[in-house]
Amino acid sequence: MMFKSGTSILIIYTGGTIGMINDPETGSLAPFDFDHVMKQVPELNKFGFDLTTITFEEVVDSSNITPEIWIHLAELIERNYETYDGFVILHGTDTMAYSASALSFLLENLGKPVVFTGSQLPIGTLRTDGKENFISAIEIAAAKKNNQPLVPEVTIFFENKLYRGNRTSKHNADYFDAFRSYNYPELAKAGINITYNYSAIHYPVVKRDLHVYHTLDPNVAILKLFPGITTEVVDAFINIKGLKGLVLESFGSGNAPTQKWFIEKLSHAVANGIVVLNVSQCSAGSVDMGAYETSLGLIEAGVISGNDSTTEAAICKLMFLLGQNLTKQEMEVNLSKSLRGEINV
Repeated sequence: MMFKSGTSILIIYTGGTIGMINDPETGSLAPFDFDHVMKQVPELNKFGFDLTTITFEEVVDSSNITPEIWIHLAELIERNYETYDGFVILHGTDTMAYSASALSFLLENLGKPVVFTGSQLPIGTLRTDGKENFISAIEIAAAKKNNQPLVPEVTIFFENKLYRGNRTSKHNADYFDAFRSYNYPELAKAGINITYNYSAIHYPVVKRDLHVYHTLDPNVAILKLFPGITTEVVDAFINIKGLKGLVLESFGSGNAPTQKWFIEKLSHAVANGIVVLNVSQCSAGSVDMGAYETSLGLIEAGVISGNDSTTEAAICKLMFLLGQNLTKQEMEVNLSKSLRGEINV
């Protein structure tokens, strides 16, 4: 691993806990000016990188992230792609896995690192996890071997571990190890050194120009099954005005109620053009439709298997593909295959 002289990294601050410091006048937490990031994290000077920061005009709590913001981030990377060696996006933790998933789909043929990170405590507090996350994310974004980026993917770095972004979910609100990747191995671990799991990192076989998509369709919903779910609840979802895609969070390996009314309603939804994608409520494991009798009805209804996708990746993949105005057959093909390493097939 090496760092090329003059390595340039673009830091994009969207908002979130990491960018907060105590306002000396009010005593409350407020975003600091990332133009002065070197003063807040002077350790970055030791890298010798060219660091540039872009701060959203109005910083956004991650609970308020929208598909429009995802497209804006993709366009920022598109405009600056040739200028910088890597990108670090500072983002709130609550929806970071959604944002990383969305960016992975919007950035096709990505050949440079895009590393999301954040923190559970503000960077201005004594016990913050923000500095370590921030410093390591920059090191990963800059890392090269044989003059090629070590991790040319959209990733999340948090609490000493690097994950593929569209394989990640937030699993803990109280501790520093906020994220997990249950169905895919870590891409790197940070200890005394950063150790990379090269076999898990996607390296393009053929180098192609970056292609950025500019359209997402938010007309999607998530229906989580539970024992005793009623016809009224299912009706409320499948009859949402303008609904085009539905992520069905099923039981275990893709199982669902076998009652006639339930299967008929899903069949009716599919017949009316709603794409239904089946993912498991379990954190780990995969949908295996047909393995049990309780999933056979879903196949008959035209529900598509989401394999081992996270809910976050599934909803973003639906938004992405629906935004491309594909045919029904094209939708089914693309949902069933891995576009950016988001599922094992």
